[in-house]
Amino acid sequence: MDSRAQYNPRTVEEVFRDFKGRRADVEEFYNQCDPEKENLCLYGFPSEQWEVNLPAEEVPPELPEPVLGINFARDGMQEKDWLSLVAVHSDAWLLAIAFYFGARFGFDKADRKRLFNMINEVPTIFEVVTGAAKKQVKEKSSVSNHSGSKSKSNSKARAPEPQGRQQKALQAKDEDDELDEQEDDEHGETLCGACGEHYGTDEFWICCDICEKWFHGKCVKITPARAEHIKQYKCPSCSNKRTRP
Repeated sequence: MDSRAQYNPRTVEEVFRDFKGRRADVEEFYNQCDPEKENLCLYGFPSEQWEVNLPAEEVPPELPEPVLGINFARDGMQEKDWLSLVAVHSDAWLLAIAFYFGARFGFDKADRKRLFNMINEVPTIFEVVTGAAKKQVKEKSSVSNHSGSKSKSNSKARAPEPQGRQQKALQAKDEDDELDEQEDDEHGETLCGACGEHYGTDEFWICCDICEKWFHGKCVKITPARAEHIKQYKCPSCSNKRTRP
């Protein structure tokens, strides 16, 4: 029996472990995808093993098949572009495998949602290959530090608590309400470095890695999709600065 069809996870946790296990080492994978060979597919296994091999002969196969002929696409493409292309198809295949098991073993709506949420916590192969995963971690850290400094400055401006048991209870309640409002509005104080307008929760923002100013994506002509491919973002002002001799 084909080793690709031997493992049948039945619970949400088992399917998620199956999803995480199907990964490949980039450099070794690239070397095995010789454009001179026949149609090849990348197969990942729950045991964290993988192989580049010919597609399964049976039709239909036991499991969804990955994209066919990945080695042909390598010919004439830059390595990074080719790896990104294969990564996108691999992400689609991994999701297909996971939800194939979900459908096969009768996951209900709650189980499918839980499975998706678990998968969504793991960076996609495309994000790992393009470096977007590291950039997202860095942006989250920048936002966290930015928010922390604002909360610290706001706490310094807070008036001293009044004396008296009843007054202290009222003051504590007011402070809790104030902190809730600060959490909602902490980004609202941030101004775009280009247009000077306030932060909007429904707008895409990007932070300059040089001057650490925040900008509306539309103001600096950066979309969320394009931001995923940027390892270090420089705003227009920082990009135009020339190093003095």
